[in-house]
Amino acid sequence: MPAHKKPAVVLLSGGLDSTTVLSMTIRDGYRPYAISFRYGQRHQAELERAKRIAALMNVVQHIVIDFNLGVFGGSALTDDRIAVPKSDSVEAIGVDIPITYVPARNTVFLSFALGWAEVIGASDIFIGVNALDYSGYPDCRPEYIAAYEQMANLATKAGTDYLKSSIGSPMRIRTPLISMTKAEIIRAGLELAVDYSETLSCYDPIDGELACGHCDACLLRLRGFQQNGIPDPARYVTL
Repeated sequence: MPAHKKPAVVLLSGGLDSTTVLSMTIRDGYRPYAISFRYGQRHQAELERAKRIAALMNVVQHIVIDFNLGVFGGSALTDDRIAVPKSDSVEAIGVDIPITYVPARNTVFLSFALGWAEVIGASDIFIGVNALDYSGYPDCRPEYIAAYEQMANLATKAGTDYLKSSIGSPMRIRTPLISMTKAEIIRAGLELAVDYSETLSCYDPIDGELACGHCDACLLRLRGFQQNGIPDPARYVTL
């Protein structure tokens, strides 16, 4: 990968959205540095996928950050005493913020990414948040991203240098999927030859490999592939 390309930090979960974003980053001429998190989630399957995807897509470097939001509890993704909600259709998904929301997760993720971006001289951080086909998380909204980007420029040397004297570039939080439906995201990824069989989106996978088919993430993903008229290449335990 040519050294003259601009570096960028990409948040990589091993799921459909973040893998699509990584592919877009490469298409747009960046040198991608991928960052993933072992944050106390109930399963580690997504991290194994992230490692494989990072290797397949030849990122410059892939790091996994360890910390434990599970000590707080409060989410079905970090507390095994709380069941992951399951439904039979997208229409059955509730309108309230679901129990799969992990308090402050994206804020913490972006903070680590911001620190790494400064060290490697990157002014662009890519994250696969989406404000259309998503589960209602408050830290996936455009106004949250805009506020975080403003904070990032106030909180970093790179940002303050730019604000004071226009030296360098401002810190930017890039969200290429934020206004796309899941079907549009999948279509864009297929045009970039993303191998979606390597991705795992499920909140409650079985044996670390099989998607449950009934959590919010699975239902939204399945509908996206259905709207594109093709089967989801992920492996499911039941549908």
